[in-house]
Amino acid sequence: MSAANASPLVTSADRPGGIRVLTIDNPPANAISLALAAAIIAAVEAADTDPAVRAVVITGAGGKFSFGADIKDFANEPPPGSKSVQDVMAAVERSGKTYVAAIDGDALGGGLELALACDYRIGGAKTNVGFPEIKLGIFPGAGGTQRLPRLIGAADALTLMLKGDTIPAADAQRRGILDEIATGGVVDAAAARAERALADAPKRRLSERHAETAGFDAAAAHKTVPAEAKGGLAAHRLIDAVAGSVELDFADGLALERRLFDELVRSAPAAALQHVFFAERQLGKIPKLPPSDALAVEAAAVIGAGTMGTGIALAFAAAGIPVVLIEPFAEQITRSKALVASTFAGQVKRGTLSTEQAARYAAAITWDAELRAVGDADLVIEAVFESMDVKKDVFGKLGRICKPQAILASNTSTLDIDEMAAASGRPEAFIGLHFFAPANIMKLLEIVRGAKTSAQTLTTAVKLGKTLRKFAVVSANAFGFIGNRMFFDYVREALYLLEDGVAPERVDRVAKGFGFAMGPFATIDLSGIDVFWHIREGRPDALGPKRTNIIDRLYEAKRFGQKTGAGFYKYDGVNKREALPDPALIALAAEEAAKAGIAPRDVTDTEILERLTYALVNAGAELLEKEIALRPGDEDIAFIYGYGFPRYRGGPMWYADEIGVGTIAARITEFGWPLSPLLARIAAGAGTLAGYQAELTHA
Repeated sequence: MSAANASPLVTSADRPGGIRVLTIDNPPANAISLALAAAIIAAVEAADTDPAVRAVVITGAGGKFSFGADIKDFANEPPPGSKSVQDVMAAVERSGKTYVAAIDGDALGGGLELALACDYRIGGAKTNVGFPEIKLGIFPGAGGTQRLPRLIGAADALTLMLKGDTIPAADAQRRGILDEIATGGVVDAAAARAERALADAPKRRLSERHAETAGFDAAAAHKTVPAEAKGGLAAHRLIDAVAGSVELDFADGLALERRLFDELVRSAPAAALQHVFFAERQLGKIPKLPPSDALAVEAAAVIGAGTMGTGIALAFAAAGIPVVLIEPFAEQITRSKALVASTFAGQVKRGTLSTEQAARYAAAITWDAELRAVGDADLVIEAVFESMDVKKDVFGKLGRICKPQAILASNTSTLDIDEMAAASGRPEAFIGLHFFAPANIMKLLEIVRGAKTSAQTLTTAVKLGKTLRKFAVVSANAFGFIGNRMFFDYVREALYLLEDGVAPERVDRVAKGFGFAMGPFATIDLSGIDVFWHIREGRPDALGPKRTNIIDRLYEAKRFGQKTGAGFYKYDGVNKREALPDPALIALAAEEAAKAGIAPRDVTDTEILERLTYALVNAGAELLEKEIALRPGDEDIAFIYGYGFPRYRGGPMWYADEIGVGTIAARITEFGWPLSPLLARIAAGAGTLAGYQAELTHA
């Protein structure tokens, strides 16, 4: 075997029989950057002009094929004369050689498009393929929307690209994306396939095929995705591009794809979604944190088998971590067991879990009435009643019972982590792990570091978040942490709007029209008005200066929300979760407003949206300045995954820059709110809010 380097990014090795192997080597993900694109094209052209080369195998180094184009290249105008991922596909397409993709590991986005440009595709046992671009507000723009429909049919191709999911090798072969799954080395199998192809069907370009149209209806597909203004822009353009693969020849289909792709790359939703993408990848990076190895969490315990505690246990079980639920009341254990059983039964029925998986997960959860059952746990999470006295009592006992190296954590949503840590007697091994209900479903996890939390404890918590498949946002210890501190200001404005005479259903309609999963009043009813009453009792200023007694009146009337059939809405219809407008609530709010001397006023939908969203922005800026939140992107992630802020708008901090921080600051001043000093500085020209980087004073 002879070998020569075509480039530091692409190596070339010749095998007997005229087969050349090109290996992409651009760690960590073999992303097709502008530099790599140029290197691949050079290697392809060199092979094409070499008469000794009869076939080319393309593979990736490091157990990966390619994760696709480098997203960072989308944000900037490429230098004149630079080569793109589209140019790579064009070079392979016009080559006279036979091409086989040896997909060792993942082929995603542009990586899969490169494989589709080849004549054959060979995978391995660990191969995954997919087009995740829709999650970034774009679609495959290097021939993917034209080649995949010609390979597996327009309907199946559209479904795969709209979902943005990755699929394993066996599924990819079943769908026809992979020709073969190697039992040994993927490159060896690809070379063998090339040798067979040369004797049988050397070239098999997808560009020469016609897309199968069975089950494909572009007009019907457009009706199944969100409106363009509601985050569906990329989906609609993707449908148009796939329709082009059916209606146009390959060259014209590529031209349509390119035009639509260029439109999307420059769109506001794409910029917002790519901000979210990068913010997600920053979460585990804690500035100034001393290096430390995470402790292994091989067994866990949860104190309290209520809805939250059981949900936390379900999350651990799904991650393969055995967990014991400690609960002194037998009737609560019975309810917890029923919840676990119904959860897994529902997942099996929906096809998201196999019967075997459900049985394995269920076996990972046990129950015990005695606190001493935590003895073997590496991590113990408290999920009892939201009372400082109750929690301190629990942690005082746990500090004495748990093994010395165990980490203690509280699931509190508002209370002082340091006070509980002191009660445990081991503050360096104490941390807040604030799960969001339902804990086994919601993707957000707030990690709250105390004043004495050790680097190892924090590092362990961050790693645990990844193990649980959560977006783990690190917060300093402060009332409400990040998410609830911002949310309380959002709720404050919702309540003030009600006192100003705006009906809950109108406020919620505006919020949902903006893209929130739920409006503020529906959210309060879901959480429970009693929860907010208790929060205000413990912290009178939690929801802003108190203007009326609406919350108190609802609490006294036991109108707690969904769980009692009435709150800001009534729930006495056939569907007990359907929120129905309640004239009695409107009358109560008007009565309380009149007592407080608050006259009803005309409020536009624009003002409703401004007051809700600008409250989030102002609170978020305050948390950044006080170093409660590490980064603006962390706050965006918290509100997207914990509170239903529309992902395609990038989160509150990103949205603020889109609106204009100066505009927001001016309106906040008009509303009479105290303006965050950071917001004022940015409004005066000191950079952007989403790009703000604090000079952190603590490690």
